[in-house]
Amino acid sequence: MSPVLVLGTVAIDSVETPFGRKKAVLGGSASYAAYSASFFAPVRLVACVGSDFPERYTRVLRERPIDTAGLERVPHERTFRWRGRYGADLGEATTLATHLNVLERFNPNIPLDYLDTPCVFLANIDPVIQERVLNHLKPRWVVLDSMNYWIQHKRKDLLRVAKRADLVVLNDAEARGLAQEASLVHAARRLKKFGLKRLIIKKGEHGALLFEDDKFFLAPAYPQPATVDPTGCGDAFAGGLTGFLASQKKITRRLLRRSVIAGSVMASFTIEDFGLKRLRRLTHAEIRNRLTEFHDLIRC
Repeated sequence: MSPVLVLGTVAIDSVETPFGRKKAVLGGSASYAAYSASFFAPVRLVACVGSDFPERYTRVLRERPIDTAGLERVPHERTFRWRGRYGADLGEATTLATHLNVLERFNPNIPLDYLDTPCVFLANIDPVIQERVLNHLKPRWVVLDSMNYWIQHKRKDLLRVAKRADLVVLNDAEARGLAQEASLVHAARRLKKFGLKRLIIKKGEHGALLFEDDKFFLAPAYPQPATVDPTGCGDAFAGGLTGFLASQKKITRRLLRRSVIAGSVMASFTIEDFGLKRLRRLTHAEIRNRLTEFHDLIRC
């Protein structure tokens, strides 16, 4: 089992959904991804927080096999904060406030014993920072995630680092935006022409599409009995699939497809409560049972 290096944001979120409102909860792309990946492989976290970051949230991360030596606490700075609201369909958040704070000057310090990490997940963060970290590493496998903001404002930087990834994870709107194509199939093919090796397109309640060597694999979404807070589900999806891949001796096409199912399982648990609350209660037995249910969904 290989460790996973997770680069991204650790944040303090305030979230409102039709099912309630939570203030100042632990969030950020790296938090969700690292916690999800840690159910499959040990994690090395690279991120930054301010001096206002509650120590209890560091302890939450350390509940799992997550090495926080790469979590830098910057004196006299405030932690990245996000506040958002979801409508009745939970489809997309309306951002009410974003305070970059410590992220405005984030220059990752990577511990020496992280440099040989074989599997890397570059979670949603400035693509310039993603590339800067990748330049220090020589991983065997790289997964990259991003978002519309970077597609709109740093498209060239994002495409440059995305070409170095073995797998890029985007939602359907992000894939269309990056490819500048309306059709998802055409968008995937154009991104392949741009130099992206493999692509997963997340389609929310409609599942996820894996594009590899002109072949497609469609994983359904889990028939969700309880939806509370979709914040971080995409990060948990990508972190879960990266952790699953890191747990394998060799990555084959079959295992890559199974990793999509593993990621979908982790996202399906994340949405069942606010923040990391559901993942903190999660057991390996529950993961195994839901994996079995997922495989039954696609078995003919």
